[in-house]
Amino acid sequence: MNIQPLADRVLVLPKAAEEKTIGGIIIPDTAKEKPLQGEVVACGNGTKDEEMVLKVGDQVLYGKYSGTELEYEGVKYLMMRQSDVLAILK
Repeated sequence: MNIQPLADRVLVLPKAAEEKTIGGIIIPDTAKEKPLQGEVVACGNGTKDEEMVLKVGDQVLYGKYSGTELEYEGVKYLMMRQSDVLAILK
C-alpha cells in the first residue's frame, strides 16, 4: 500500500454492497445502501494521547457518514479517524 495514514487515521476498504432484487427488479448502484463494514488496509501510529488499537486486516464497523471517500488506482477507500470506527468484528 502506497498510502500511509498519519496520526490516528485509518484507511478502510469498504465491503462491497450486496446485490438485492425486489420481485425480480435489480436495484441500481445509486439506490444501494452504503456498506457500514470494511477492512483496515493501512493505519497511522496514533497520537501521544491516543494509542492506535486497530491494525491492518481488522474487519470493522463504522458510522454511516464516517470518513472521507478517496479513490486510488481505481479502488475506492475511506479515510477516517480511529474514533469513527464503532467496533472490530472477530
